[in-house]
This record gives sequence, C-alpha cells and structure tokens, in this order.
Amino acid sequence: MKTNVAIIGAGPAGLTAAYLLSKNNVEVTVLEADPVYVGGISRTATYKGFHFDIGGHRFFSKSKEVNDFWNEILPNDMLDRPRSSRIFYGGKFFAYPLKAFEALMKLGVVKSTLCVLSYAKARLFPVPNPTNFEDWVTNQFGKRLFNTFFKSYTEKVWGIPCKEISADWAAQRIKGLSLGSAIKNALLPQKQPKDQNKVIKTLINSFKYPRKGPGMMWEACAEKTQALGGKVEMGCKVVGCEYDEATATWTLRYKDQAGEIHTLESEHVISTAPMRELVNGIQPSVSDKAKHAANSLKYRDFLTVMLILKNRDAFEDNWIYIHEPSVKVGRIQNFRSWSPEMVPDPNLACYGLEYFCFENDGLWDSSDADLIELAKKELMQIGLSAEGDVMDGTVVRQKKAYPVYDDDYAKHVATVRDELDARFPNLHLVGRNGMHKYNNQDHAMMTAMLCVENILADTKLYDLWQVNGDAEYHEGGEAAVEQTTGTALRQVPSRVKAPVLASEQT
Repeated sequence: MKTNVAIIGAGPAGLTAAYLLSKNNVEVTVLEADPVYVGGISRTATYKGFHFDIGGHRFFSKSKEVNDFWNEILPNDMLDRPRSSRIFYGGKFFAYPLKAFEALMKLGVVKSTLCVLSYAKARLFPVPNPTNFEDWVTNQFGKRLFNTFFKSYTEKVWGIPCKEISADWAAQRIKGLSLGSAIKNALLPQKQPKDQNKVIKTLINSFKYPRKGPGMMWEACAEKTQALGGKVEMGCKVVGCEYDEATATWTLRYKDQAGEIHTLESEHVISTAPMRELVNGIQPSVSDKAKHAANSLKYRDFLTVMLILKNRDAFEDNWIYIHEPSVKVGRIQNFRSWSPEMVPDPNLACYGLEYFCFENDGLWDSSDADLIELAKKELMQIGLSAEGDVMDGTVVRQKKAYPVYDDDYAKHVATVRDELDARFPNLHLVGRNGMHKYNNQDHAMMTAMLCVENILADTKLYDLWQVNGDAEYHEGGEAAVEQTTGTALRQVPSRVKAPVLASEQT
C-alpha cells in the first residue's frame, strides 16, 4: 500500500494534520495502535453509559487558528463551562487559584505570616538562574508555600524529587503566576480580558468543552478526515520505519489486530509516537549517540480509577489536586462538572481518581479490583464519599502520559532532533510524545498545523520547535517567514518576544 503522508498516531496532533492534509487533497493514512479510541490521551472512554476523560482537558487557547479549527470540527456541541478547582491539603480544601483570606484562615495566622515572610525572603534573595523545579517555584512563592502546596503533589506526579525536575516544567505549567499575581487576582478579581493573549492560563475562569468529552472532538475529526478520502486505520501498531535514501521514501511496517504484519510506503512520515520508540524503530539505525539520548528519555505513566457512586453533591469542582501525602491519589475529576451529559443518571456521580506511576511498578501491576478498593478507601479518607456510596468502577491505564523533564531531557532531545533533522528531512515530529514536550492539545495541534504548511510548501517554512505553550509561533531573527502557501492557517501566527510556556491541563 502507498500513501503520500503516513501519520503515526490518531491523537490531537495526528488527526489535525490528517484533516488539514485531506482538505488539501493530499493522500493520508493514519495508523493508530488503539483498536477502539481515537484522541490519544485526549480520548473519552465509556463504561456502562458513563463518559470519562483520561485526565481533564479544557478547551482554551490563545490561538485563533486552533479555536477556529475546534469550531469547524464540532460547531454545535461545545459548551461554555465554569472553571473550578481546589487543593486538598492537611485535611482542608483550598481554592485554586489562591484566595488570600481563605488561605490565611485555613493555614492559621502563624503559618500564613511565615509564608509571607518566606515569600519576601525569596523575592529579596532569589536563587540565581534556577535550573530545577524546587528553586524556580521557591523564587515565585517562597520556600514555605513550595513545601505546602507544590512539593508533595509534584513528586506524586513525577516520582522523583523536585530538585531533579527541570525548571522548564515549572515555567511551562505555571507561567505568569506568582504569589503576588494570585493574591491580586483574589483581592481584585477582574473580568476575563477580551484579548485572550492577556489571560494567564492558570487563572482562566471558563472554558469550552464538548458535550460528551474531548473524544467527541477527535471522533468527529476522524470522521471528517475519512469523508475527505483520508484513511484512519485502528488497531495498527507501527513496529518499524525504513528510510530509502536513494528515493527519499519511507516504508512503515505495522501490526494489525490479528497480529499480521503489513507495510505502508509514503513520501512523508508525521510521527506522534514517543520519541524513544520511534528512534529505536528507524532503519538505517541512528548513531549510538542519538540512540543513547533517546533511550535516556523517561516517561511517567498514569491510571484512572473511575467510580460510579451515589450523588451526594460532595463537590462541584472540575477537579481537586490532592496534595495530601497520606494518600496515593494525585487528582480527582468530577465528570458531571465537566459536562452534565457525561453522567446519564442525575442520582449518580462519576469521579475519576488519578494515580501517577511507572509502568510495571506495584501500583501499575495491581489488579483492577485492588485499585478500585484503594480508590474507594481514599475517597472516603478525603471525605468525598461514605461507606456504601460506591456502586461500580473501572480502571484505565495510560502508558507514557507524561514526558519527564529531568535535568538532562533537553540535551537528549536536542541530540535526537539534530540527527533526525540532518538525516531524514521528510520525517516530522509533532505533538506531546513526538517532541517530548509536556504540552496541551492546542500546542500539539499548532505543531501539526505548521507541519502541514511545510509539507504543502515542500520546504521548511516553520521550525516546529518554535511553537510555544500558548500555541503561538516564536519567529526567530529577521528572516522570519512572512506568509504561508497552504490553507491550514489564514495568517502567520502572532510574533512573540520569547517562548511562553503555560497551563495546567493533563
């Protein structure tokens, strides 16, 4: 079988590229390993009529192109939803973003005073050029608030000490937010600016959301792609990518659901697969240096225990961050608060308890029954259910949910990127795992949009690595591109002064 563009993975990046290429009459085949769901980590799973996310996925972007794309794919099914989240710590719930007086009352005068003094010290004597998460956050909030509201949760997420996590992750996920901005927001709440570029993503108060979860968006995108002639092959796992230097073409080998091996020839490959897996599957092989760099990249895995229980209106938040070290759960989603249509019975609630782990560790290898019992116990311990409330549950495991930002990740990514760019000009890395960037779906989509522009123009109009966490393109130097030749974008994305990395989605 032959195609012009082969796309590995039917997540937001892969399907965005597939749809836009198909609109431009480019032959496209998407190979997706999952036999049932498109959307990757942005899919919506179902169980007995209940819908639930693999993590929470707010639809909010500063990019007009991304917003227009969402409206084009799902024009009549997007809800406006209020944003609400809290932190659970020390047996108490704290609003997030911070409400200064509430925090003062719940922490107590002595602890709050010490936190403010700690913040003042951090502002007067900051850690110069912070390189790790702990030092970066301490500079923004002070050591005491770091220990109270960041340390436990962050180490649950990553499974490594905060000193070993790159400051890049902090800058990306909580950009623009400090104790000062949080207190200002609490004391002087402002209306959401009309200019979305002025919004700190961590402080947004509303967002768009599909009626039945984010998977609804990507299922519609896959259907529209197929209606345009593109192919989306489910249950097809790519096991090798062979490059012919003489013809500059690719042959992908993939295994179908029956275990049979097939091949697919293509002029271009767009990969959203984990960088480590891609590099190890390429022929001819990359250098030992690049392979070592790829194999040094780390990933954090993730599982959701979805519980169906009696609806006691225990909480109305979209999610609650669990900073309490006495329980293993890291975050709890309330799917009715995302959309009432996620839960078919008004007398029932549907919660998702999220556990961060490594593949094949004790938690990951626990039976579904044991995980459901753990989730039931911890939900009661936190105070969000009572004995006998839980009626049913299921477990979903997600491999490689988070590319780990350890001390050396950037060096390893640069090593791999440089060799792939030099040797394989028609191989394009996009999306979260494809680029080993802990991004949101709008960022993943923008990398795909610009990748499509490059393919349509048959030249490198854009360096995809210059898309920032706000899904904007950071143009470098005075030789920046002035126009595009395709139809994915109506204009060159706004020029920004520096990469701006932000937000709190999974």
